[in-house]
Parts: sequence; structure tokens; C-alpha cells
Amino acid sequence: MKNLFLYYLSIFVPLGLIIWLSKIESIDSLYFILLFFFYALIYRTYLDGYRLYKKNIILKKDIWKMIIPGNRFEYFKELYLS
Repeated sequence: MKNLFLYYLSIFVPLGLIIWLSKIESIDSLYFILLFFFYALIYRTYLDGYRLYKKNIILKKDIWKMIIPGNRFEYFKELYLS
């Protein structure tokens, strides 16, 4: 995923959907928390790692390492600005 617009879209649409479902009370608080943790820990880890992999910055086997605190900050420029 090298296109920055699609990357931001894939970040904010699922998060907005989770918040919207909570606002219209389609999901209760337990499902909101579970979906939010899935988004933050699994989805964003894979998405950020996959973007770095596609940009040839990390290896595919190192995608899981994006869950370690601080790794996103290390690649901040490559993830969010270019």
C-alpha cells in the first residue's frame, strides 16, 4: 500500500465505523471495547507493517514487530508523511 490517501482511508474508515456503531447503539460497550482493541492491536499492527513491507523498509516476517511500543514512532516519516 504505497498510496498515502488509501492508507489514511484504511486507517480512519474502520475506526469511524466502530465509533458510529457505538453512537447509534448498534453495539454495546463490551463489543465496542473488543472491536477497538482488535483495531488497535491487530488491524493497525498489520496495516502499518504491511505498508512498510510494500515500501521495502522491513521484511515480511517482521510485520508482527510493529506491535512493540515505539516501532511506529521509529518509522513515523515513512508511515504517515511519505
